[in-house]
Parts: sequence; C-alpha cells; structure tokens
Amino acid sequence: MSGLPLAFGAPLVLAALAVLPLIWWLLKLTPPRPKYEVFPPLRILASVLKREETPAKSPWWLTLLRMMMAALVIFALADPVLNPRTATLSANGPLVLVMDNSWATVADWDRRVETATALIGDAEARDIPVSIAFTADQTHDATPGTTAAALDKLGAASPHPLRPDRPRTLEALRTALSGETPGTLVYIADGIAAEADDTFLTDLASLSPAELRLIEGSGAASIAIAGASNGADALTVTLSRLDAGEAQSVVIDARDRQGRVIASGQVDFEAGTHEASGEIAAPFELRNDFARLSISGIGSAGATHLLDDGFRRRKVALVSGDSGDGFQPLLSPLYYIERALGPYADVVKPGQSDLAVAIPEILRQNPSALVLADVGRLPADVYEPLQAWIARGGTLIRFAGPRLAAAPSDDPLVPVILRQGERSLGGALSWAEPQPLADFPSFGPFAGMARPDGILVKRQVLAEPTPDLAQRTWASLADGTPLVTVEENAAGRVVLFHVSAEATWSDLPISGTFVEMLRRIVQLTRVGAADAQNGQATAPSLPPFRLLTERGALTTEAGAAKPLPIGPDQPQSATFDNPPGLYGTEDGFTALNLLPPETQLRPLPSANGLTLTREPMAGTAATPLKPGLLSLAFLLLLLDSLIVLFIGGAFARLPKRAATAGVLALAMAFSALPVDRTLAADDKPGDEVILERLENTHLAYVVTGEPEVDRLSEQGLTGLTEFLTYRTTLEPSPPVGVDIAKDELSFYPIIFWPISASAPMPTQAAISRIDAYMRAGGTVLFDTRDQFSNLGNDGAPSPNSERLQAILANIDIPPLEPVPSDHVLTRAFYLLQGFPGRYEGSPLWVEARQEAQASNSGVASSGDGVTPIMITGNDLLGAWAIDETGRSVMPVVPADEMQREMSFRSGVNIMMYMLTGNYKADQVHVPALLERLGQ
Repeated sequence: MSGLPLAFGAPLVLAALAVLPLIWWLLKLTPPRPKYEVFPPLRILASVLKREETPAKSPWWLTLLRMMMAALVIFALADPVLNPRTATLSANGPLVLVMDNSWATVADWDRRVETATALIGDAEARDIPVSIAFTADQTHDATPGTTAAALDKLGAASPHPLRPDRPRTLEALRTALSGETPGTLVYIADGIAAEADDTFLTDLASLSPAELRLIEGSGAASIAIAGASNGADALTVTLSRLDAGEAQSVVIDARDRQGRVIASGQVDFEAGTHEASGEIAAPFELRNDFARLSISGIGSAGATHLLDDGFRRRKVALVSGDSGDGFQPLLSPLYYIERALGPYADVVKPGQSDLAVAIPEILRQNPSALVLADVGRLPADVYEPLQAWIARGGTLIRFAGPRLAAAPSDDPLVPVILRQGERSLGGALSWAEPQPLADFPSFGPFAGMARPDGILVKRQVLAEPTPDLAQRTWASLADGTPLVTVEENAAGRVVLFHVSAEATWSDLPISGTFVEMLRRIVQLTRVGAADAQNGQATAPSLPPFRLLTERGALTTEAGAAKPLPIGPDQPQSATFDNPPGLYGTEDGFTALNLLPPETQLRPLPSANGLTLTREPMAGTAATPLKPGLLSLAFLLLLLDSLIVLFIGGAFARLPKRAATAGVLALAMAFSALPVDRTLAADDKPGDEVILERLENTHLAYVVTGEPEVDRLSEQGLTGLTEFLTYRTTLEPSPPVGVDIAKDELSFYPIIFWPISASAPMPTQAAISRIDAYMRAGGTVLFDTRDQFSNLGNDGAPSPNSERLQAILANIDIPPLEPVPSDHVLTRAFYLLQGFPGRYEGSPLWVEARQEAQASNSGVASSGDGVTPIMITGNDLLGAWAIDETGRSVMPVVPADEMQREMSFRSGVNIMMYMLTGNYKADQVHVPALLERLGQ
C-alpha cells in the first residue's frame, strides 16, 4: 500500500472491523445501576409500593466508547505507518552515495547504514549501479558497481576516530566516474562543517547530478572537547557543540589510567551558544592523576580528551639566598620566578629559612624542580639528599648572584666549573658593552624559540672552558659566553642561569622570554622524582602506544598508524597517518587528540542557489502509528473501568474522610552534660618571655660556653645599652644571651658573636640556624678580638680567626668588603671614619655593594636591606664592658679614652643602621634634587 499517506503493515487485520456490529449488540448486556435511597422511614415506606424498573439497554455514549476502543485495537494490529518511505531514484545515471564516517557519526551509525541500505535496495529494484565512498577512509574505490558490491562495502564500513577528508573524497569520485553524470547523488553527512566556508555541497553539485540529496543525522550528540587547561586551582574544560539551541548542561568526567572516574565537573551551555567552559575543582595532586577527560553519556573520540605528562602541573620549590625586602618585592630574587611559573606549576616555598631543615622538608614533598636563587653554599648535610633526589629524576635550577659568584668552585651541584667572581659588562672598569642573547641552539628545550630583541646582560658568572662546554650550553650571549648551562645526572639534571633572578644583572627576568624558558625547563621535568623517565626530549619520533577508538576507548591495536614526529613537525591534531592516541612507551608518552585546540563545531553552510533536497534518515520519515493507537486504546479502557465503577455505585459507598489530621508534638529532654568551659590558665612555658621580647628591643650575644667570655659579652652590651639610653631616644632593655642551638633568634635585630678558639665548636645544626637567621634579615656581628694578638705573627691567622673560618665554611655568606667611606654605617647617627673597639686598625667587613661597584651613581647601598654579616677584630664588646658601678672593665689599646668614646659611637651607628636601614643613602641625591628644583 505504498504511495499513500497512510500504509498498513498487516492490512488483512482490518477485516476484523466487520465484527463491530456484534460487539455493539453484546455491549447491551451491561446491567443497570442499582438504586439507593436515603434512610428516613417515611421515604422507604413510600417507595415500597413502587414497581422496580430495569433499563432495557446501556447508555449510548458508553457503547460508543467501547466501540471506539475495539476499533483502535483493530487498527493498531494492522500496523499503520504514516508517510511511508517512497523509492524515487533517477535512472539517468548511477546512484552515488557519499557517507561521512567520522567521529560524529558514532551515535547514529546504525541508522545511517539503514538509510544507505534502503537507497541501495531502491537502486537494486530499478537495476541502477551504485557508487559508494566514505569521507574518513584513507583510500577510496568509488567505481560504480553492483548493488551487492555496494552492500558489502557498506557492511565493512565503520566510523573512524578522524575528521572527514572531503576534498580527497571528491577527487576520488571524479576519478571513478570518469566524466559520467550521476543520476541521484546522496550525501549522508555528519552535519559538521570542516571550515567556515565549507564548499563541499557546491563541489558535489559540480558533478552535475540529476538529483542532489542531503541527509543529515542528529546534531544534538555532536559535542566535542575543544581544549583543557590545568590552572592553579582547577582544571578548565572548553566544549563546543553543533546545535546552539536550548540551554544544556553536560557532565565532564576525569578518569585515571585504569579508566576509573576520579573527579567530575559540569559545563553549562547557554541558549544560542556553541561554546562553554567549566571547571573540575580538585587538588593538583589528584589532577596529576587525570589520564583523560570524557563527556558523560557520549562515547566518541571527539568527546574524549587525552592527557599526557606534559599536561600535569609540576610542583616547583623556590629557595632564595636572600630573604629580600617585603616593601620592595621587585628586588626579591624570587619575585619574577614565582610569577613566571605561577600559571604552569604549583609553587611552594620552605616554611623556614634554615636550609638544613627546609631543603629536606621540601624534598619529602617530592617536587619536580627545585629553584635556588643566589644560593652559593649549602649546608654540608644537604648535598647528599639533593644529589639522590636529582638522580631519581629531579631538576635543580640555579640562578647566579653575588653569593654564588663568591662560592668555591668545587660545588658538585653546579653544571660547569665557574670562575671566581663575576664578569661586569658596561661598567666604569669594563671595556665590554652589555651583551644581547645569541640564537638558541637547535638542541635543548629552547630549540625553535626566536632570539629575543632588547634583552641585555650587564653581569654574569663565567664558566671555565672545557671540551664539552658547547654541548652543555642551552643558551649563550652574542659573544659566545654561556647564559644557561646544564649537566645531566642519572635521570635528573642541574641547570644554571649565569645571571641573577632579578633585574640587576640583566633584563631577562622582566621579559616574556624568561617565562617561556622557565616553562620549557619545567616541562622537561617529571611530575615527581619517582616517576618513570620520559624520553621525549631526545627521541625524533614516538611509536604508537595506545590509540583512541571511535567510541573514545583506548586500545593497543596500532593498525596502520605511523610513529609520531615530535618537535616543529609534530601535528596538532589527528591525521590518517597519526590517529588520536598516546605515542611513546609505558615509560613516557605524548597525547595526540582528535581535534586541534580551540576547535569550534559549526553546521554545514546553507547551499544557496543549489537545487537540493533535504531528507531525514531512515526511521524518521515514516512514523509508525501502532504504539500510539494501542496507548490510546489502553487509556479508553481505563476510562471505561472508571465509568463502570461509578455506575455500580462503588464511589458512593466510600466513607467520608476526616478533614483534619492530629499532629503529636514529641518533646525530647536532653540532659546537659557538665562541660568545663573554663580555659586552662597555664600557658606554654616562655609565653611571657616571648611577649616581653616582642615589646622591647634587646641586644643579644651568643653564649659561647666560656664563663669569662659570656660575662664580658653581657657587660659589654650592658654598657652599650646605657650609652644608647643616654645619647639616643632608643631605650633598650637589658641584654640577653642566646643559645643558637635552641633559642628563637628572630626576636633580635642583631646578634653579637665573640669568637673564642677555646670555646666548644658549634654543631652543624646550630650553624644552620644562624645561616637561616641571616637569610631571614637578621645580622650577626662576628668579633675575633685578635687585632692586638696578630701583631708580630707575620700575618698568620690567629686561633680565633681560624675558628671563624671553620664556622663560616658552612654558611652561605655574600661577598664582603671593608665599610666604604660613603656607607650608611659611617653616618647613621655620628659621622665616623672608623669603627674601633679595644683595638683600632681592623676594618669592619660588611656585604659588598654590587650596584655601587658596577656604576658611578654614588648609591651608597643596595636596596633597603642591611648587611647580614659584620666581621671585625677590634673587640667592641671589651671596649663597651662596664661593671655594676658603671666603670670600664677592660682597658683600650693604646690607653686613649677618646678611642673608647669612638667605640661607643660605633656601637650607636651599628644599632641605628640595624633599626632604620640605609634610608640615609638617599642623601646623596639631595644635591641633584636641589639643582632640579632650582631649575
């Protein structure tokens, strides 16, 4: 019964309509409804004499309802179909079937095959040859042939996890047809445009078919993951959908390597939009276990996004040799590093300044990389665990600076042999000009980066020439001197930037090149030092490891996939030669996804000016009516049952329900347990001492363990305290002796350490605490008290000097110089030319001013910080020492009380310098400012 708007699959069943009159007669046997009267006796007596009447037939409307129900069942059993499919193919040429078998056809592939099968069946009925081609196949055989051959090709076809290559398919059709004009050309499309100006429909029309049809599937299932970025707090996923209709919510699942869902997020599409983004909030340790992302409920290659080791966020620890100035963060060695790595890694810092404790604590967190900014000398106990961590795969990134330039050249954690000191370019004593960067070599992580312009290096540490220096150099200056060097150490590496991490030595830290260089170095690291080695940096290509199927699953079948080239030639999306998947080995792999980043799904453009017939797929044109008729018949049956119950009086016999329901309120009595809420009155031991230290300024000295030396130190700081009280507005509290092995040192701005060779040698842990105190901004004044004893010893170091050398051997100290005449120490309170104590002649050594050495600006100090170390041999504490009566305890040499006065003044300047910083260095600019104001 084709050709009609309504067709029946079993038309003989309609003969049952002849029994409808019999059904009409049978329905008259419905018994009448019983009649009920109210109870009043008079009413009963009045109705007793009445004759009972029985209706002769059931109500006509009830009979009609039942007749309609019977007719619906008969029509449903006849299997009616609305708008049945009609076979109308042009006989002017072969039937050409072009089918998209891309990733977007997975959801409705069976219906596409059903549609193509029906078209091939129509061609078989009219003896028309068939040409069939699939756009996601690498090879095509589109020569018109028999319908049997076409059915075989259709049965062997399947969706591929690739995008369609329509131009190649068109060329194959032109070659196969050899100028023959198609009769009917049917394009069963996935509905997605390859580009915004996709002309494939126009190109198909250029084959001049007698009839051109377009059959599209359902675009609602075409949703793809357009990109994913692992941020600092969450993973951001971007989706693109084909149908920009109603608002839609999509769940994104993050799976581990075993395919288990370990986190989920939601992406919400607004109505009328194609793109949307959402987040998967999880700790970065959990996000590092993500192996792939998938859209819940949609199994396709486009709805799956593979992740590799390069996607994971690394944990990078930052350690500085200088605590910096909180009021001037741009001068901090870690300022630019932290902001350069922030978008790509999780940056952690040690909780304390003591490197002997901080570095082992950091290594227990298993970071991918450790950055040391101007750390010249590490505690002796740290080298062995650091080297073991590097051997397991860690990356140590070091930056030069004054401390590293002054460190000994036998440091095992430096990739090359360094010359002592630094090289100054463009200074007053240098003939060389500041150097730009040279082109990056073809090897290493910086390969392919463009040489930056505008970056100049004014100072660097130099490497000793060695035969393998060129192979260890990742970046260099225009004069050929290394800028970045590396040394491979088992599974890890040590990288050294020969410039500082802040902008005093070069312009590199304030450039975008600095960000990209750090990002590439960190990407070479592993997520943890215990991870397996990743050989991507040296391999020219990677073999297929796990490939993605069209349904978004990973398989070990490589098929015809070729090795994936890496480097500049690496494809950004899947191709026929490199389908989507993981390439590499179990030890390390890279992910190649189906779609390039920032993909946007758009529907096929409208074919304006083309004679085109749009048709739905099989199963959508013809609408079966059987389910609807049976459902309607069932509803009429329920209605009939309710009517019969009503006529029979079933509802009249129901008792009335009470309108109100009782609500019982249960009162529960809780017996309150006696809880003592009074806080304990006993605080931690020493709390009142800590508060007193914070509220008052104390001068502190190191308890050496020798009673006479410690008593003299206390008397000396007592004398300086009284002098400060009488001569300045500073009123320090009594001096305090500290045990550097266990006492808190951060309460004191300066600690005086009288060196005694006969005192017990401090432990390594105590020396590390002093090193941490100095890094945190404190200052230690070492006094060897040996200026007089050195006379007549031919310049040989005294025992106290040897003890000081042993102590400083494990402390990362900056380069030192005698206090210059323009230093803030010489004018912090008094105008001084020297810093005498009991003896006069030994200079006061402080941190060398790097900027002042490199320029003639006259700046008297670097930054607003103060020197972390002072060294003298003039025995300042002996000159200040007084007894209970206020009289001096030790004589000065020579016996000149004016020298003692100048010694006290030196102490005042030292304390004012410690408490106020070097703000008076700005006085050198006063003449220039006055001159400008005068202009």
